[in-house]
Amino acid sequence: MDEKEKQIANVLKEKDFDVMNIQLRAGEEVKEHHVEANVLIVVRKGKVQFMVEGNEHIVTPENILHMKPLEKHALKALEDLDIVVTKISL
Repeated sequence: MDEKEKQIANVLKEKDFDVMNIQLRAGEEVKEHHVEANVLIVVRKGKVQFMVEGNEHIVTPENILHMKPLEKHALKALEDLDIVVTKISL
């Protein structure tokens, strides 16, 4: 990650799925939102706090987070962060 702050890039976008890479500096946040797809969060580097429907989930390279369609969620980077977000529409 270079000196820029929040970076979000589409890696692959198809009809039924979308893969994104998000890089955040420690302390940066993404405000509450939802998507109409299943979402898988894989942390490549760092630690992130997700609030999903009011419940806290800490995600690290040792685990994966799954969110169901339309679940409201927000996130905050607890450390410099590099994550892969996969959205799958069924």
